[in-house]
Amino acid sequence: EENGHQNKRLKGDADEEDAEDQNKKSPKRKIVLLMAYSGKGYHGMQRNVGSSQFKTIEDDLVSALVQSGCIPENHGEDMKKMSFQRCARTDKGVSAAGQIVSLKVRLIDDILEKINNHLPSHIRILGLKRVTGGFNSKNKCDARTYSYMLPTFAFAHKDHDVHEELYRLDRETLERVNKLLACYKGTHNFHNFTSQKGPRDPSAKRYIMEMYCGEPFVRENMEFAVIKVKGQSFMMHQIRKMIGLVIAIVKGYAAESIMERSWGEEKVDVPKAPGLGLVLEKVHFEKYNRRFGNDGLHEPLEWTEEEEKIALFKEQYIYPTIINTEREEKSMANWLNTLPIHDFNSSAVEMQTNNKNSKKSSDLEGSDGCGDDSD
Repeated sequence: EENGHQNKRLKGDADEEDAEDQNKKSPKRKIVLLMAYSGKGYHGMQRNVGSSQFKTIEDDLVSALVQSGCIPENHGEDMKKMSFQRCARTDKGVSAAGQIVSLKVRLIDDILEKINNHLPSHIRILGLKRVTGGFNSKNKCDARTYSYMLPTFAFAHKDHDVHEELYRLDRETLERVNKLLACYKGTHNFHNFTSQKGPRDPSAKRYIMEMYCGEPFVRENMEFAVIKVKGQSFMMHQIRKMIGLVIAIVKGYAAESIMERSWGEEKVDVPKAPGLGLVLEKVHFEKYNRRFGNDGLHEPLEWTEEEEKIALFKEQYIYPTIINTEREEKSMANWLNTLPIHDFNSSAVEMQTNNKNSKKSSDLEGSDGCGDDSD
């Protein structure tokens, strides 16, 4: 009788043991996943373990990895166990067409299909590649390219009465926008373009490779344009503030001289454009590709075969979300109404006032670098 009971119990455990055997047969490997997602309704990319009220893209991703059997449940709770690293930490509401995450997973059969089956349709894994064991998608990334899609009426001068749907960007204004965007190229101190960084913080210096606004196009009766920016790395809100300042200048709220001033030591009030139009387009791994891309074991981290899928995802999920949200919630139009609240001259004026009140005003005025920035 005792033996009979034991046999039944062993039979009942067989399924679990089979599953464990299957997992042992699928060794853990370091991979990267190419991700695309529409960020509307999410509090950014990065998971906040223990803070379930703020839903992030990684919450849905980790859940899908566990449910598909790629990672054990405890790795979802402690992401260090799977060496998880995202390439870029996108902010609240920001989308991505070419985000990269690196992690260790079990290489199960039909892995992409199984992960995607447990993801909502507005988050997709579009590609997978094996990488070196020590690969870290954040540290190994040389540069990131973002785009920012905005309705062109954002560039209409504040003194002109414009109908949002009828506005069309003229050649002269587009040229001025591009002239201003080109000023960002090179290395500058962007402490005024993020929060909690002082002017002497070395990490506030960032290198921008290119920034330009493309030709406008019409979608659902409204004209849009896309600004592209490529840089080594970006700080929180940096791109939105870079674009916000150019809009403020083109609309006539701020003088062009504010740009130079913003890279100096004084605090400048830089407006932050809405997050809605921002998309992480591509991340670049040139150094890694040169070293490991053709070593016979690893592929270069380039996604030419996935380009069609990326373009299709943008057309299906990212662009319609930006266009429809703009039309329904008027995020750009409402933000433009806040520009007059900003005082683009205050810091320069305050410094001059302080100088006049100082006993050593003559010495200070000779050295503070204010120049003619108070116009």
